[in-house]
Amino acid sequence: MTAPALAQDTLKLAVGQRGLWDTAISEVGQRGGIFKKHGLTLELLYTQGAGETQQAVIGGAVEIGVGVGIMGVLSAYSKGAPVRIIGAEITGAGDLYWYVKADSPIKTLGDTGGKTIAYSTNGSSTHGIVTAFIKQYVPTAKATATGGPPATLTAVMSGQVDVGWSAPPIGLDQLDRNEIRQIATGNDTLFKGQTVRLLITNTQTLRSRKDAIDRYMQAYRETVDWMYSDSAALKTYAEFAGITEAKAQRIRDGFFPKSSVLPDSITGLDLIVSDAVSLKFTAAPLTKEQLAELIQIPPRK
Repeated sequence: MTAPALAQDTLKLAVGQRGLWDTAISEVGQRGGIFKKHGLTLELLYTQGAGETQQAVIGGAVEIGVGVGIMGVLSAYSKGAPVRIIGAEITGAGDLYWYVKADSPIKTLGDTGGKTIAYSTNGSSTHGIVTAFIKQYVPTAKATATGGPPATLTAVMSGQVDVGWSAPPIGLDQLDRNEIRQIATGNDTLFKGQTVRLLITNTQTLRSRKDAIDRYMQAYRETVDWMYSDSAALKTYAEFAGITEAKAQRIRDGFFPKSSVLPDSITGLDLIVSDAVSLKFTAAPLTKEQLAELIQIPPRK
């Protein structure tokens, strides 16, 4: 006798930046049948960055937000937004890099006084990092929102912005052809080794659909394990991102150690809470009680 088919629940996701390795975990897991096995069908909406993603979650248009900058979440929560953290999305910021045109006179962040430095959207991890760049290295630089990596690359190459941002696979070909030069990564700031992007939901979803959220996180963890152990997962990602399997492996092995995408804990929380105040994302440090309310990561089963 066969087991009855599991009824599928639908979850709507807003995902920042289509095609990046870390933001593709839900897509790859769905294509690989892992979320279906956990009784879930995912509807994925791709955004230009964490600001858009977070607003979609807070407004209730989606149940889960993927790749939301931790500083933006702390800021929103401190102002009373109904947002909750259900997992770390990435720890460390070495995947994010800043670059200039090959013929630019800018060699380091110290050369960007009075220049424009790109980030995606307000509240994103790139926004937090550029804020830190300016505070740490060059107070006269100007942070400029440019959206996702493709639009940012166009803005840099056409001279609309001085320093662009990106993440693999976008920009790798231009780097290889020496059309652009990398001048910094997110790890050149206080964000090195800290959790910088999150998986979030809103309070209503967590209250009314907690079982579905728990199953989402179990399937998410299972997908991460698959993406680091099976060449079929690399092939699935490469097809989704429109790149070769060799480039997919280069991206995974060169920029995303498995430890960086494990969702189970927020790394460096004490420093993050302090940095949120110094970078003016929150007016005061969040208390232990507030953090316990905000961070509700389903335990690994």
